[in-house]
Amino acid sequence: MAPSTQDPQRLRRRRIEAGLNQGELAEKAEISASYMSCLALGTRSASPRVLKRLAKALNCKVSDLLPPEPETTTDTDSEAGAA
Repeated sequence: MAPSTQDPQRLRRRRIEAGLNQGELAEKAEISASYMSCLALGTRSASPRVLKRLAKALNCKVSDLLPPEPETTTDTDSEAGAA
């Protein structure tokens, strides 16, 4: 299974904050309820077009629906342990 483009937890949080159930969000984003369910479970990935529709329906940015950026460590952190 390919990793999803959207973060299911963030998508769910935004949907709940907007006061929508999955069916209502699907309707507002003009996608099928079954596709919405797959996005919410993370079993399917949203295309950029669908991400834009979801963000518009939820009144947020596309980046609000994506997984958080991984934290990076600096080279000085690893060098300090080697000394």
